[in-house]
Amino acid sequence: MNAMTDLTNLRVPLPSITARGISRRQLDLEYDPENRVLWTFMKPAGTPCFNLGLLNELRANDKLFETNGGQVDIDGTLYPVDFSVGASRITNVFNYGGDLALFVLLIKSRDRDALLHYARLCVDTLYGRLTSFDTNVVTISLLQGDALGGGFESALASHVLIAEDTARMGFPEILFNLFPGMGAYSLLSRRVGAKKAEEIILSGKIYSAQEMFDLGLIDVIVPAGRGEAAVNDYVRRNSKRSNGLRAMFECRRHTQPISYEELMGITEVWVDAALRLQDKDLKMMGRLVRSQLRQQEARRNGMPMVEEDLELALG
Repeated sequence: MNAMTDLTNLRVPLPSITARGISRRQLDLEYDPENRVLWTFMKPAGTPCFNLGLLNELRANDKLFETNGGQVDIDGTLYPVDFSVGASRITNVFNYGGDLALFVLLIKSRDRDALLHYARLCVDTLYGRLTSFDTNVVTISLLQGDALGGGFESALASHVLIAEDTARMGFPEILFNLFPGMGAYSLLSRRVGAKKAEEIILSGKIYSAQEMFDLGLIDVIVPAGRGEAAVNDYVRRNSKRSNGLRAMFECRRHTQPISYEELMGITEVWVDAALRLQDKDLKMMGRLVRSQLRQQEARRNGMPMVEEDLELALG
């Protein structure tokens, strides 16, 4: 790799395996030295959801970032990070959320411990972003496609949400008789109040980016294809006042606190609710899995996406 002075105005790709042996097979990490931005792009294997491998990679990389004091290691030298951006490499999808195929298997086998392990990994990953990884970075989520269930939960954990106008988001879990149990209620209720949070969750509705912007859950909305440019614009506008910006977001945490204990308590409720699902609920969950697989197959083969409304896919 060339010296950092030769890489000004470029994003530097980080290796797929760190010097400490941490894998990034389902992640692409890039560092922008000029604006001090760390970009983390998810590229999950198979269905674009939070599979166990992706969750483990995210958590391991977050811990490394924490250990390095909010700095990124490039060729053994640490460089400062003021902004951490979460995004996706999957066309038209940020993340579909929980690994539904895994859920069906674990529920049928009555494996509560494995379900709780998965859920705790989700909470640990979300809480790291919610608390800036115990560093002073400002966190940003960039939505260039669908963010559903846990995908939207993870995005809401950032300080700033930037979305392209073609992105869709929501919580379809109620359509198979469950609820989003890894932070949605806590995050939504702090932003829009408990009544509206429950309305969003219980409706199962998939919202447009504009609708979420109008609700105050999206901070910046831009035309399709302008997402990364919008992130860069936001960073440049705020780089000289990043300390004050970060302090303001820290004030938000003090006035609207979400504790790890709260998240885990709700997750325990989710695990028990998942184990109470009936065969008809699991069949609906399976139908959504198959719909996601069809979308992924079409994407791999360069075919037009089949725009299925989730209620129809499940109903």
